[in-house]
Amino acid sequence: MCGRFAQYQGMSDYIEVLAPDRVVVSGYDNQPIARYNVAPGTRVSILHGVDEGLQIDSVHWGWAPFWAKGKRPDPINARVETVTTGKFFKQLWPKGRSLVMADGWYEWVKDPDDPKKRQPYFIRLKSQAPMFFAALAEVHPGLEPHEGDGFVIITAASDKGMVDIHDRRPLVFSPEHAREWLENELDQKIAAELALSCSEIAENFEWYPVGKAVGNVKNQGVNLMNPILL
Repeated sequence: MCGRFAQYQGMSDYIEVLAPDRVVVSGYDNQPIARYNVAPGTRVSILHGVDEGLQIDSVHWGWAPFWAKGKRPDPINARVETVTTGKFFKQLWPKGRSLVMADGWYEWVKDPDDPKKRQPYFIRLKSQAPMFFAALAEVHPGLEPHEGDGFVIITAASDKGMVDIHDRRPLVFSPEHAREWLENELDQKIAAELALSCSEIAENFEWYPVGKAVGNVKNQGVNLMNPILL
């Protein structure tokens, strides 16, 4: 799954890797976002396609259709195996395709001798390049945040060594596939194929244990990503 991640570079750093030739109608700068512990329920900068090009919006992490509101906390993730065909996210698929820019994410591994103890790990690309999480979002037009806005990160099954950290992981696109994901006229079948078969492979990632301070959503700072010895 993905329940906590880092988004600390400047927006222009992400755009330069993703689509330097695309028009970003909302504008952006290169001030570091400097969020090292992004938590569900907060507003997060995401990227989505509009008629004029690409747009950046600050959107609530978590979404549910109107008929499911209040029954339980809004989901923050959507399983790739069912997101394209299920009822729950039908309102968002496929027109709500979006991207979450990230520099890595955190997972917690249970101690086999004591399930109450969990060790956090930080996962990133070996190249330390920006990541682009596949997401679905509802974003209302306008300059002010809308209470109905929300997004979910699409997750896939972990494979090979990464399954030792967690059995689910964010669906991470290469810049090439991420650009295609945001194309407004992208055929629905091609979008589904991207989601189901074009995630970055486990060999492209690295992971290491970090301090337990990341467990507190109030904690921020680059030190949260520093490796520790076990």
